[in-house]
Amino acid sequence: MADELSLIFAALADPTRRDMVARLTSADATVGQLAEPYDVSVQAISKHLKVLEEAGLVTRSRDGQRRPVHLETEVFDLMAKWIERYRRRAEARYQRLDAVLAEMTGADAAHSTDTEGAAS
Repeated sequence: MADELSLIFAALADPTRRDMVARLTSADATVGQLAEPYDVSVQAISKHLKVLEEAGLVTRSRDGQRRPVHLETEVFDLMAKWIERYRRRAEARYQRLDAVLAEMTGADAAHSTDTEGAAS
């Protein structure tokens, strides 16, 4: 899983590839369609697609003369599970910190009440 995640996150480290993935969320596209908004060659886009393919983020199929690129959404499930595990750990740490702070605030409030009563 770690090696697969490393490939996925490395592939998504590039802003052009992230943008291509985002565009593929709405519909499959050809290499030419994916290349349109960029000032790079179709070959450069093909290289980006190869990285995304090796990471399992996209697949290419054949539809007559067209070779549409398809986003493999189950890869995002793998990423989400990994992220969620660490989000839960962080959330547990924050809850423990909240409890400590609440305890400290309660102790400070009790101490403050005690000293105010003694000063009167």
